[in-house]
Amino acid sequence: MKYLSILLIIISGTLSAATLKSGPMLGHTALRGANIWIETNEPTVVKIKYWQKDDTKNSYVVSAKTSKETYNMHTFKLDNLEPGLSYDYQIIVDGKAFPEKKETYSFTTQQLWMWRTDPPAFSVLTGSCNFENEEAHDRAGTPYGGGYEIFDAIAKQDAEMMLWLGDNWYYREVDFDAEQNLIYRASKDHGRDFLQPIYQKFSNYAIWDDHDFGPDNSGSYFIFKEKALDIFKNIWANPSYGMPEADGIFTKVRYNDVDFFLMDGRYHKSNENFPDGPEKQMFGPEQILWLKNQLVASRQPFKVIVGGSQMLNDYHRWEGWDKYRYERDSFLKWLDETKIEGVIFLSGDKHHTELLKIPRENAYPLYELTCSPFTAGTHEKYIDSEREKPILVQDTLVGQKNFCKLSFDGPRKDRNITIESFDADGKTLWSKKFKQSVLTYSQHGN
Repeated sequence: MKYLSILLIIISGTLSAATLKSGPMLGHTALRGANIWIETNEPTVVKIKYWQKDDTKNSYVVSAKTSKETYNMHTFKLDNLEPGLSYDYQIIVDGKAFPEKKETYSFTTQQLWMWRTDPPAFSVLTGSCNFENEEAHDRAGTPYGGGYEIFDAIAKQDAEMMLWLGDNWYYREVDFDAEQNLIYRASKDHGRDFLQPIYQKFSNYAIWDDHDFGPDNSGSYFIFKEKALDIFKNIWANPSYGMPEADGIFTKVRYNDVDFFLMDGRYHKSNENFPDGPEKQMFGPEQILWLKNQLVASRQPFKVIVGGSQMLNDYHRWEGWDKYRYERDSFLKWLDETKIEGVIFLSGDKHHTELLKIPRENAYPLYELTCSPFTAGTHEKYIDSEREKPILVQDTLVGQKNFCKLSFDGPRKDRNITIESFDADGKTLWSKKFKQSVLTYSQHGN
């Protein structure tokens, strides 16, 4: 019996050995820093060993212990880096390198181009609405999700950054009726095998929309919103989350010469049916004030305001900032008065893709790219009616599963943006290119 007990202990220890459950995921990548996220299957010690490419003799090691309090997740914030260099790194879980068949992963820091050269050319991949089927908990009938090969096409793209626009997973009724159940869906769907190549290749940033926040169309009144926020902060590796005066996921990302303002349209959001007025809000006064200050401070040629739901569309039946006219119209009026240049809007949620162009008197037009869905059901049955919008840019309406790409190039004072949509196989569906001067007041006589 003594030897049997020892054998059982050895077997038990082998079966419960700690391992990497998901990741590594490259998150915020700066000039001299990089965030790398991991998830283990149980609490354990994880180390990252990293070094400048081809210089293994001068390496650094950082260590952390995953815990149940942080869902066995951890974001390492690497320092001792230099701009514009490539680094290799190795994940060590419970004393063992992971995985054994791939010795290292890699990333490259942003270039220190300011005051030296023209900004680098770079690309950002983006999209929204990833529904991963689970028959036991899904609604009866035809599965809502599918076409996961789209992530293989995304992983083959040449780009530096991946921007997830919300509904990155879909909480079900069995998840959001008790706060302890939310982590099940987030961990499971965030950790799918077909997502890992994207996590490892690009710098990943994310916002949320309703389904990876809580129930359909939910907002500030969701009783487990603090738990949802805690999960989001632990499962992504953004540069920051909210501000001391306002909780949430909003933050700013500067990638080369483009500022991305990642907005939180859920944590402070009033119910859509709440009477419009000062008390009704999608983003809230603190977040709007933060955004205004950021826009005034920005000197970048393109300033991309990123939201889960559409922000400029007045010709639709779904959720959007247009249902919050008091807050939205006040902001757009301020945008006119302050003459902020280079502003573009980027959103998801709609289950189709389109580029909108909103004309303004004595000002450059406001563009909004909406990109959706990755794998969730499409709104193809509404496509004909969507074509009737007067603000739709011709030939940009896509009713099938797709992803988008924003590419920036050109000299410092004459930058270009190219916006593209791709199908699930990576085939180009449409492409539009325009210069930064299109988004200036001088171009329009002001």
